[in-house]
Amino acid sequence: MLKGKKWIAFLTMFLFVAALTFLSRENGSAKRQEVWSNTMVDSGYEDEAPYKGKIALTFDDGPSPVCTPQLLDGLKKRDVKVTFFVTGQNVESYPDIVKRASDEGHLIGNHTFHHVQLTAANTEEFKTEIVSTNEIIQEVTGKETSFIRPPYGSWDKKYEKELNMFPVLWDVDPLDWCSTNVDKIVRNVLSHTKENSIILMHDSYDSTVTAALQIVDILQAEGYEFVTVDEILFD
Repeated sequence: MLKGKKWIAFLTMFLFVAALTFLSRENGSAKRQEVWSNTMVDSGYEDEAPYKGKIALTFDDGPSPVCTPQLLDGLKKRDVKVTFFVTGQNVESYPDIVKRASDEGHLIGNHTFHHVQLTAANTEEFKTEIVSTNEIIQEVTGKETSFIRPPYGSWDKKYEKELNMFPVLWDVDPLDWCSTNVDKIVRNVLSHTKENSIILMHDSYDSTVTAALQIVDILQAEGYEFVTVDEILFD
């Protein structure tokens, strides 16, 4: 048994170690709280925020065999529905992913078969790209689509009547395809999103998946409701 000075030395050392452990845990907790608080302040978060309206998350160029299933998992946990503008060639390559997205309530739209941009010289090719993509989407999902995200936003209104297609553009573009900085992508979206915004993203990157789910969490906390684009355009 420890006695006298040895006991005092032991007790002093024990209290010193305990104090260091406590301070270390407190500092770690404070840092986590600071990060969370900064995120909420930057996003304009308010406790029990009032309803702020509908917004739509859209994803182009997919599906991706790795990233899209990860995104679908996260969206399912959050009970959030989005819109996927898929290319026909990727639907052909990954039909099960497209069917899953459709079955889980997400809207599937057309992004041409080979991601072709409309020009004055390729109008017939562009039309063929739309038709063939519509056909494979219907074959895989059992549903027709009337929505198209024309690559690079190039469009001719004649296709609206001729093919019964409605173009869907966007008002928020975080340029996620050229950055792997998740925080930058999130901030770009938060700083430009408002009621009825249509957000353009791409489900081909790990960083986009991470950013998109953070965006959902923050904007839901602010009072926004995520919907598919038809609810923005026609409600």
